[in-house]
Amino acid sequence: MHAWPILVVDDDPINLCIIAEYLDDPRYALDMAGNAELGWEKLCQPGAGYQLVILDRMMPGIDGIELLRMMKADRRFVRTPVIMQTALAMPQQVTEGIEAGAYYYLTKPYEPAALECIVRSVYADSRMRADVATQVARQVDTLKLVSRAEFHFATLDEANKIVGMLAAMCPDPESAALGLTELLVNAVEHGNLGIDYQQKTRLRREDRWEQEVAHRQRLPELRNRRASIIVQRRPDEVEFRIADQGEGFDWRKYLQLDPTRAFDPNGRGIAMARLLSFSRLEYLGCGNVVVAAVDARGETVMPPG
Repeated sequence: MHAWPILVVDDDPINLCIIAEYLDDPRYALDMAGNAELGWEKLCQPGAGYQLVILDRMMPGIDGIELLRMMKADRRFVRTPVIMQTALAMPQQVTEGIEAGAYYYLTKPYEPAALECIVRSVYADSRMRADVATQVARQVDTLKLVSRAEFHFATLDEANKIVGMLAAMCPDPESAALGLTELLVNAVEHGNLGIDYQQKTRLRREDRWEQEVAHRQRLPELRNRRASIIVQRRPDEVEFRIADQGEGFDWRKYLQLDPTRAFDPNGRGIAMARLLSFSRLEYLGCGNVVVAAVDARGETVMPPG
């Protein structure tokens, strides 16, 4: 397995050394840039293929926010995840970063475990999307012929297999896969297994999330629960209706990227799906049913700003 390429952009050599020490892991291949200009040059190098950017906010010349806006305005990097490092943690400052496209945050100074936890989360999400992309490539031609289908799933592995098929029905499979993955994973972990936001945050920080999911799926009271997804293709859109057997949740506060949750390793998936993947997204009733749609006319949903 190839190492995962990460670009670190920070004007402080000491910070670069600290991050290199914190992320000394054979899974990662770190590349360093001492300013935003060099960072942009490295990003634009043919074949660079960075899967994550760790970006300092305050730098002379082009600062982190400006570099982030440059990335999100370029189709090559619009979906590249960015972890923003900052000493500026006031809500309005965090909101500015979120609006520019920084969905992961770290406040300086931070402990090694905080950086490792966020990077693990992004790494796991990236691996999941790569698996889905492989499935999409295999099935895209056949699934364009499907007009309606219904699937049932119980595990995260089953959810990921379904995502590949569903995304292949959409004009922009990569974008659709990002949002569908979030919604189907949410149906399993939050819906059927009852892992709430605070519990997932703790489990992510302790690197025990996958073990807890597996444990709960063996419990007698939960092991027979199933979620379902119905996909309907119409002339103007592809609609997905996802339902789980959970008690629902307060979905309203998760539709927007909230600055108070920006420093947690989770809690941004629904908002990102709404921003990046779907032309519409709405929860019904108590929140155990969600309806999402993709524009079938081929108009890609792009993030604001």
